Amino acid sequence: MAAKLSGGGGGKYAIEQNSEINVTPFVDIMLVLLIIFMVAAPLATVSVVVKLPVAVAEPQENPPKPFFVSIQADSRVYIGDNEILGGPDAVGGELLGLIGNKTPSDERIFIRSDQTTRYGDFMQVMNSLQDSGFYSVALVGEEQTTK
Repeated sequence: MAAKLSGGGGGKYAIEQNSEINVTPFVDIMLVLLIIFMVAAPLATVSVVVKLPVAVAEPQENPPKPFFVSIQADSRVYIGDNEILGGPDAVGGELLGLIGNKTPSDERIFIRSDQTTRYGDFMQVMNSLQDSGFYSVALVGEEQTTK
């Protein structure tokens, strides 16, 4: 709370209260937070285009830093937005490099696959993940819309 020290009557030691709220610092903080969220939001999404099949399971919460493996219809494989040049067999090794010192069995890997992807390509990715120690795998699908 602020006090007004100058002016007015009431003697030498009279203090009047200033009841005006200064909102400038609050607005400054809100604008900084808005900018941070606007910059960080696109980094949390994957921009590889795949046509996902419909899933009827309940959506689950994402871990703090999810790893998305995307398989396109033409057999190209991506981790996040980066294409894996070694193909489906190199996915596990690439993920081991990305997780650093963490244990592969503790990490959950999200697989996004186009609905026209060959089953063999999908199994190559799964085998590569298992060979590298990634046993917690989640399949990503479109939410079912009610008609």
